[in-house]
Amino acid sequence: MPGNNNIDTPDDLRNLPVTSLQDLCGELRSFLIDHVATNGGHFSSSLGVVELTVALHYVFNTPEDKLVWDVGHQAYPHKLLTGRKSRFHSNRLLDGISGFPSRDESVYDAFGTGHSSTSISAILGMACTAKYRGDHTRQHIAVIGDGAMTAGMAFEALNNAGYEQPNMLVILNDNNMSIDANTGALQHYLTALTSGKHYNALKSHIRKLLTHPGQPDNWPVEVVRKLQKAIKGGLLRYSNLFEALNIRYFGPVDGHDLKKLIHIFEKLKHIPGPKLLHCVTTKGKGFAPAMTDQAKWHAPKKFDRSTGDTLDAETSVTFQKVFGDTLMELANSNPKIMAITPAMLSGSALTNMKKQMPERVFDVGITEQHAVTFSAGLAADGMIPFCTIYSTFLQRAYDQVIHDVALQKLDVVFCIDRAGVVGQDGPTHHGAFDISFLRCVPNIVGASPMDAEDFRNLLFTAQASEGNGPFAIRYPKGAVASMHGPSGFRKLAIGKGRKIRPGKDIAILSLGPVGQYVKEACDELESDQLHVAHYDLRFFKPLDEALLHEVFSQFSSVITVEDGCIRGGVGSAVLEFMVEHGYHVTLKRLGLPDTFATQGTQQQLHELYGYDKKGIIRVVRQVVGIKTLSVNNVFLSHH
Repeated sequence: MPGNNNIDTPDDLRNLPVTSLQDLCGELRSFLIDHVATNGGHFSSSLGVVELTVALHYVFNTPEDKLVWDVGHQAYPHKLLTGRKSRFHSNRLLDGISGFPSRDESVYDAFGTGHSSTSISAILGMACTAKYRGDHTRQHIAVIGDGAMTAGMAFEALNNAGYEQPNMLVILNDNNMSIDANTGALQHYLTALTSGKHYNALKSHIRKLLTHPGQPDNWPVEVVRKLQKAIKGGLLRYSNLFEALNIRYFGPVDGHDLKKLIHIFEKLKHIPGPKLLHCVTTKGKGFAPAMTDQAKWHAPKKFDRSTGDTLDAETSVTFQKVFGDTLMELANSNPKIMAITPAMLSGSALTNMKKQMPERVFDVGITEQHAVTFSAGLAADGMIPFCTIYSTFLQRAYDQVIHDVALQKLDVVFCIDRAGVVGQDGPTHHGAFDISFLRCVPNIVGASPMDAEDFRNLLFTAQASEGNGPFAIRYPKGAVASMHGPSGFRKLAIGKGRKIRPGKDIAILSLGPVGQYVKEACDELESDQLHVAHYDLRFFKPLDEALLHEVFSQFSSVITVEDGCIRGGVGSAVLEFMVEHGYHVTLKRLGLPDTFATQGTQQQLHELYGYDKKGIIRVVRQVVGIKTLSVNNVFLSHH
């Protein structure tokens, strides 16, 4: 930020005259455009809250006053103003700063976020703590988008706040977008609020009229009291959802009018109780291409800032494209198929199907619990719902998976996108735990494809297996190995794996796309005269017991490889089988360790945690070279 290089903390910011703040906003935007053009990252959300961020840190005494950013996609300006400008070049990189707010990173990040709709609950907890301690001066602010406001958790928190009545401020950042365009009745309601100018003007006029110091002399006291009560309890309250929850509503206001925001925040500091300020902003503000196509510019790759043209565009076929194309193909021949997504329409590659079959694709908003139970309802009435949901987002609907789907053995197909490490979004978004938390649930079939052909066949098998209950297919973000077989479909036997390569020295059992690393490693090890057998498990539940008996009866050394946590993962399932059937072999499990995986590219993280090609080769050589085995001839290691 060339004109304000000395602005590194909110204290520096508060020393500026108000007249300098608009220039600072321009410099922040320019800095962000330059950075994301060069490095990629979350973009349009941050551009939309520049004035809001400056006003918040200018008026409120952060970090003593607590500020929570919901999700955190929009927190880049906040990071630049809170001591991280000099390190911002490392944003989202391995060993760099996080792309989301993180308590480990800064005292200005009052609460770690990454998933939506947690901010109001968190700030309410902090506000109630201050109330309990008798601290009535500390301010508590949550900034939440209109997309995140659709989640049930946000309303649970608002309902609780209306009852507890602590001092807190919720800022509703209304830009009519989440990642894709918002859907649902709430968006129509917010639109009505922002367009109801005459109603808001009348409300303000009546309040001023009845509270004017001279009015009690002109109005009978009893009349004034009755009118005030009627307006507060009727027109002003029940015509507004937030007022009905006993939360004072202010707005809507222009979220880019810096002076007005500062003025309003100064006023709201002195109003007790829970309050909600409705700010209307433009996602992508200040960069014309991002304002035109807000979904595309949510988190772009590198681009030319002068033209908006994407650099290093993705050219390989992705799992997401294979999924979207295949589901459309299957839906054309099977009228029972429905697609459900919780606000990830474009990310899950369902946009085209939504255009072609709008009545069969449901974007339910950021409502993962509802998405699963809604899918269960469809299945209970004879449909075949494909509930397409990111791995870490499925964590939020675990009870619904168990209680509403698995217990009733309903035919819901869970398409678990972003399984395994996802890259630079880091620990809040890595799909590390889905194998572990699904394989302990009865009635569920769980699988992971190694390549595009396998993926298509699994999708076909899932919709052709009515009566078998829930069917989960996990797959990662990014490129998929191309097809080598016919372009049609083949129904797979549930719970059956396959032998990819024979061998005699050691066996490797892989699950999912990491099997491609194993294939490459086997090719290289062949030149070292090491003959490695490779088996693709394909299913993590049920396991192919016949295949495992074959492996453990022929090999004294076995390695499992998975893109997920090894505690409770498919390697653990294989270990359980081995112990239960009395096999005594050397077993090495490769996968994510018992920590939250860090951020970095997928390739960097596979290498870091030792299950890329080089890591597999290294472990094969290590295991084959072991002469003395541990107790019971079982050698375990958690990389």
